[in-house]
Amino acid sequence: MDIARERMSALAGAYSGASRSRREISEWTVSGGDADADLLWDLPVLRERSRDLERNNPLAAGAFNTKVTSIVGAGIVPQSQIDFDLLGLSKEESKLKEQEIEREFWLHAGSREFDAGRRLSFLRMQDVALRSHFVNGDSFAVRSFFARPGSPYATKWQLLEADQVCNKDNVRDTRELSAGVKRDVDTGAPNAYQIKTVHPGSDSGYSSTWREIPAFDSDGRPNVLHIMRMTRIGQTRGVPDLAPVIEAFKQLGRYTEAELMAAVVSGMFTVFVKSESGDASLEEMLDSGEAPSKNNELRLGNGAIVGLASNESIDTANPGRPNESFDPFIQSILRQIGVALELPFEIVIKHFTSSFAASRAALLEAWRYFMARRAWLSEIFCQPIYEALLEEAVARGRIVAPGFLEDPAIRRAYCRAAWVGPAQGQIDPTKETNAAEKRLALRISTRQEECAALTGGDWDAKINQIQYEESILREIGPLTEATEATAEPEDEDEDDN
Repeated sequence: MDIARERMSALAGAYSGASRSRREISEWTVSGGDADADLLWDLPVLRERSRDLERNNPLAAGAFNTKVTSIVGAGIVPQSQIDFDLLGLSKEESKLKEQEIEREFWLHAGSREFDAGRRLSFLRMQDVALRSHFVNGDSFAVRSFFARPGSPYATKWQLLEADQVCNKDNVRDTRELSAGVKRDVDTGAPNAYQIKTVHPGSDSGYSSTWREIPAFDSDGRPNVLHIMRMTRIGQTRGVPDLAPVIEAFKQLGRYTEAELMAAVVSGMFTVFVKSESGDASLEEMLDSGEAPSKNNELRLGNGAIVGLASNESIDTANPGRPNESFDPFIQSILRQIGVALELPFEIVIKHFTSSFAASRAALLEAWRYFMARRAWLSEIFCQPIYEALLEEAVARGRIVAPGFLEDPAIRRAYCRAAWVGPAQGQIDPTKETNAAEKRLALRISTRQEECAALTGGDWDAKINQIQYEESILREIGPLTEATEATAEPEDEDEDDN
């Protein structure tokens, strides 16, 4: 009996989803390749179609804009939080040092000199890097060192689009080299990146060359930041965000265009006049406002009168537009697209018609995703840039940090920072503020956390401004009856005489 069961199990399998005999899925063909085998062959086409959708499909463009605006917005900014216990500093000393670090960071990062191409500041570079990652699957930031007048720092960063990182001379992939990334065969760690100096899709006519940049310098600092979300073990390059829904977006766009054209056609009211002579009279044409066509082309038009030849007739069809099922169908597809993009339906269409609880649930679900991606971007892009600039500041003596260049623990203590971006937003500000007050009263949250969550601001900067404003108000003193009377505008009756 047991032997029979084993044989049946071997033939039929334990999972119906793996059955090759069921008619419903017998022709379901899949591949069993590794991460690169399944991705790299299709990646160029995925990128091109994703970019086309971003340019021409309003729903796809809206999804990209929503993600970038919510994750980065005006920019993710660092709040220095050095480990004063490890460094042996008092809280007052650590606050002064944190302010010094932030001022020095923004001296360079807030300038376009931060960008090797002198076009982007650090905050604007976040937007471009993240958007390029979503559209193309990944993006790259390359570090270089050269001095320029007007900037005290030589550290510069340059963004590269995904297509520029490719195999030199377009050779085939090997175990050591895949899609422009040289790797360690045993560990898979990147050793170097091969970069084409001119974009492969450029029509400038310039002869292109490749340069190879080591992934890390001799001290282990990254020379290239690869902005990619790894979803499979061994994955070398990133997958465009729209990859699972490219076909759905394209077909939805075609359907929308067809419905729009049908609505336009149904709005055209054209009168066909059949005459014995075979031609509509010129007087009829002129009365209708339509000039006779030189090539006798028949066209639909607004209030057009078209003449027909003798013994000709027409059949008219009612397109039945507007289509009542159009909007429900679109919403059904967008719900599926939203699931793949980790965006609730209400966020995808930017339309909230449900109750407060439902709208807040949708916003919270989306915000979990936004915060996770913000933390990811801060880790792989913002923090390495912050550390590189802080290292140069210490090396140049602009920031005094004993032991920074010698001890990795001290270096990390100085480089600790919290990254704060745009606030979530409030559906009901009164309820949100009351909830924040209760969290503070229960001591399960801090004012700095609540400030970041409600306004996206820096509590330290706000408290300094509040102290300044309070000092001014104390100098002015409380409002008296006399000052209130003078402050209120007087209603004077004007004498007409």
